[in-house]
Amino acid sequence: ALVAAPTVATAAPVCSEKINLNLEPYQLYRECVGVTSDGAQYVVQLPLEEAFDGTLFLYSHGYRYPVDIPTLDYKVGKTPEPVPGRTIAEMQQVSTGMLSKGHAVAGSGFTRKGWNADDALKTNVELVKLLRKEFPEIKKVIAWGSSLAAYITQGLSERNTKLISAAGLLCPAAGSVEASLKMAGDALWGMKAFLDPTIQGGNYKSVLQVYSDMGKIAAALTTVGANIAANATFPAWPATSAAPAALKAAVPSRSAVVMIAAMAGVPTQSRSFDGTTGAGDATTAYSFASAISPALGALENLGDAATLGVLATYDLERDAGGPVFDNTATDYAAQLGDTKREYASALSGSDATNAMLAYLAAFPKMKGDAKAIEKMRTLLTHKGNFKVPTIAMAATADHITPGGNQQWLIDAAAAKKSKNLLALWQRNPSSYTTFNAAGPVRLASAVYNGTGHCNTTVDQHLAFADLLAASSNGKLVDAKTVRKAIKAAGGITYDPTFTAPLLKFYQK
Repeated sequence: ALVAAPTVATAAPVCSEKINLNLEPYQLYRECVGVTSDGAQYVVQLPLEEAFDGTLFLYSHGYRYPVDIPTLDYKVGKTPEPVPGRTIAEMQQVSTGMLSKGHAVAGSGFTRKGWNADDALKTNVELVKLLRKEFPEIKKVIAWGSSLAAYITQGLSERNTKLISAAGLLCPAAGSVEASLKMAGDALWGMKAFLDPTIQGGNYKSVLQVYSDMGKIAAALTTVGANIAANATFPAWPATSAAPAALKAAVPSRSAVVMIAAMAGVPTQSRSFDGTTGAGDATTAYSFASAISPALGALENLGDAATLGVLATYDLERDAGGPVFDNTATDYAAQLGDTKREYASALSGSDATNAMLAYLAAFPKMKGDAKAIEKMRTLLTHKGNFKVPTIAMAATADHITPGGNQQWLIDAAAAKKSKNLLALWQRNPSSYTTFNAAGPVRLASAVYNGTGHCNTTVDQHLAFADLLAASSNGKLVDAKTVRKAIKAAGGITYDPTFTAPLLKFYQK
């Protein structure tokens, strides 16, 4: 538990000595808390002076919903997070590992939640300067962050290069806010078109409309899932769907779900479904893997992605002063592109695919507000510059920040002939779906490496930090050291030839 933070912004931090009981022998360290001028609480943990190596890791946490979500038992908070981790226990293990190596760790709770890249960047700049002043023994600062916070970290690296010695981007969002918004907006609009036309999908006037959309989306996806369980070959459509009877009679609802994911760029490999594994004889197994598994994976991923999409859209609209998603000029047939061949079985063939695309072409589009869109475009945007050694790590089946974000970074570095970017990948196993007597086993959370969002283990976080520390002297760590570190951590691939499909926003 953190000690009480000072109530006066920019006051000297309040420090206390603590004992880490997770190590033998027990470890003493200093923990200090304070508040930056914008009211953001921060925490810094430092080894005792004789054990401190002078390197501070400044961590930024990812996207946090800007409103309370009672159904998810989520409340907006401001608790600072000094290290990454999927649970409090994992964060403690990462912190212990960092401190035991002589590093200090710090993080801000930020005053604003949601898409806070610009505000968070200012907070981090102030915090680095403040900590350097309060703790002159800090010689180097390494910035790292997860998801949206990787976006913030890249912005800090590009705009305030002299403040940091290296940058770490975990499960990164990259490029521009519009890239992420487009994926969310396309998916929401697709669900509106195919599953329930009363889904608003944007232009939210109140949080109650947000809650309503979340409920409608969950209900529609649950219905499709139940219908697939009842008849996987040709599941019925939800009663809420406004699709014409002829389309419903010719195309199973599972194919509409795959179309939504494929046209938006949401992965169909999910925590439970790999798209390659089936059960039964060879024909049955192949049919499940090629036609059914992508739909079930899309359902799992769209459920999570839609929640974030609705809340992020509401958040950005509040900031910009109006609707910011506009697909009036989007050609979804062109956007689907060659993906229709990859998902030929799941989309039920070319006739079904063309019928769905024709329906989408006729369905009313979403119109954004020009002034709101213009204002949104003034938000922090990356230039793709790598002025300090930068290490990025993305998962190939991340459904919130797909690998296409990291591919944008890789392409930007290649275009500028930069040698300052090292890209690592968490690649999921080729086969991991399991079955029991009732059918495929659905997992409550992502347990397989490469699936889920920011599904990074303690060992992977610590190996990533080691590589950042080794790169903080002005030059990226060498390939031999990289391979040794990731082999020990497990689940990480270093392959400069690997490529991931770009987000639809970046595809030309």
